[in-house]
Amino acid sequence: MGRFINPFTDWGFKRLFGQEFSKELLISFLNDLLDGEVKITNVIFKDKERLGPTRDQRGLIYDVYCETDEGKRFILEMQNKWQPYFFDRSICYASRSILEQVERSKTEKEGAYLFLPVYYTVCFLNYRQREDGFTKFRTDIVLADKEDGTIASDKLRFIYLAMPLFDKEVDECVTDFDKWIYVLKHMEALSRMPFTAQKDVFKQLEEYADIHHLNKKEDEAYQNSLWVARDYAAIMSAAEREATEYGLAQGLKKGMKKGMEKGMEKGMKKGMEKGMEKGMEKGRTEANRQTALRLLAMGLAPQQIAEATQLSLDEVKALQAN
Repeated sequence: MGRFINPFTDWGFKRLFGQEFSKELLISFLNDLLDGEVKITNVIFKDKERLGPTRDQRGLIYDVYCETDEGKRFILEMQNKWQPYFFDRSICYASRSILEQVERSKTEKEGAYLFLPVYYTVCFLNYRQREDGFTKFRTDIVLADKEDGTIASDKLRFIYLAMPLFDKEVDECVTDFDKWIYVLKHMEALSRMPFTAQKDVFKQLEEYADIHHLNKKEDEAYQNSLWVARDYAAIMSAAEREATEYGLAQGLKKGMKKGMEKGMEKGMKKGMEKGMEKGMEKGRTEANRQTALRLLAMGLAPQQIAEATQLSLDEVKALQAN
């Protein structure tokens, strides 16, 4: 086991970026992320533990109110982990949150739309998939005129950080933001925290991320979150293999009928979509079985395990019998 936690487990992500005691880390990260745009002086956690609508913990989402040195405020939503069709999902999440803000404002003041907040969405993508469409590490999306790029509104902003596409080595990290991303990407494998002599915030990060500083309850929570993250990685790997195999088969079948070039393109796309769904379901079931086995070994009751893993009670009892 390495010295530092995995920051992209739900528990690890919340410890570093979603707690009062560590909010200086979040402020520092956001100021480096938005360097030259705003200067954040304080953050207020609105919802520290809002998960997506599914029960498989596919991405911690939480909102914070950010206050700048100029007295301005904006809402930031942070999302962790990749999900299928991530780009479309992030738009839906942001739209839902904006509508919630408007509905609340309607009960407090007239002309709620005049008080529409500035809304930032920052997304960490930790898995690379064919259909995500990202070809570079950082992608910034704004509402702008298509022809000349003039910003039409500052109310909505998306920042996507595709971690697998960040390939700088430690000595190539010149900006503070590069240093943040390098540390987060490699943290679980590091034996010591780099950049501590260059920026004090990394000394804080070293303290909060050190596994040896966790108490028993924190360590148990982290280990459970780590299991979930590894199970999800296995699901994604299985889904990718299934999608590839299914997509190739469907592409070849349709390609023979409609012309190899055109048919392969359409068949691959349709096959990949169906294969991804099929593979995700297959991988999720296997991950739930492995989780159930671990929980049985810990002495939990079959009924509790069935509720936690979405397996049937008969399936859990069958695992127990074996």
